Amino acid sequence: MLFVASASAQKDSLKHKTDSLPDRFYVLQNVDRDGERLPEIEIKEVTINGNRKFFAGFQYWRYERLVYNVKKVYPYALIVREKLKDVNATLEKLPDDKERKNYIKEVEKQVFHDYEDDMRDMTITQGKLLIRLIDRETDNTSYDLIREYRGKISASFWQGIARLFGTNLKEEYDPFGDDFLIEKIICEIDAGRL
Repeated sequence: MLFVASASAQKDSLKHKTDSLPDRFYVLQNVDRDGERLPEIEIKEVTINGNRKFFAGFQYWRYERLVYNVKKVYPYALIVREKLKDVNATLEKLPDDKERKNYIKEVEKQVFHDYEDDMRDMTITQGKLLIRLIDRETDNTSYDLIREYRGKISASFWQGIARLFGTNLKEEYDPFGDDFLIEKIICEIDAGRL
């Protein structure tokens, strides 16, 4: 009798057991490599950053504040990158300098209309960070961008204003030096972990 009860219990447990196949499947592609046909799978890119010790006296709250500022400013740097691509593509299609200048003025008005309030709400620290991130995203300093699209006099004027607030429009982004923590935070944001 005991044997029959355990056998029926096993039979009931087998009814509820699901398929033994895994939840995820990976499709292997056959790729020719040096005359050999090998299976291959595409995987996500992995970024490895070495562990740097925070320098002496670095408080955790400073890091958290940097994370907050990067999260607030990084989307604007991405907008600048996309807007710059669009402007350059349109400028290539325009036939003469007069139309290009008019187009740049229209874009400038639109940008001021869309983002002026957001820029005014930024702190000086966030503004400095935005200048660096614009260089990161466009491979051009803010000074170079202003000089190219608005002229040398305008670039010098805005450089003077920036210097009054303790920053430099010619500042370049250095992901392996001073901007290491910023780069690490951006990698975390891009990976979806922050």
